[in-house]
Amino acid sequence: MFDSRTRILVVDDMMTMRKIVIRICKEIGFVDISEASNGAEAWQKVSEAKPPFDLIISDWNMPVSTGLDLLKRVRSDSRFSKVPFVMVTAEADQSQIVEAVTAKVSGYVIKPFTADTIRAKLETIHKSLFPQAPKQTG
Repeated sequence: MFDSRTRILVVDDMMTMRKIVIRICKEIGFVDISEASNGAEAWQKVSEAKPPFDLIISDWNMPVSTGLDLLKRVRSDSRFSKVPFVMVTAEADQSQIVEAVTAKVSGYVIKPFTADTIRAKLETIHKSLFPQAPKQTG
């Protein structure tokens, strides 16, 4: 699993949903969590963060700039292109999932979700980013 000091940005236009995701992240053990209310605000935080965020968890449907817009912007900037990005959304239409995958989303969680769903998705992403070295046989 990701280190507890992983810098996380939670993006959602609904404060209640941001608080739920933040609470889940804290339950998992994360301690460095920031938030933004739309993709434009999130991009500003991403581009100015020192040190940079290690993980972005974003809603899709938001005013000003969507989560998909944010994902595309993050992926197109070489400074942040490898940052794991999880889309948490009510959008379950196959074409939208394909659009997010095409934009190189790291993970996709459909609302409503549980803490276990988020934890499992983060574990899957972590394993894909940091596969364990093969075990030595004697």
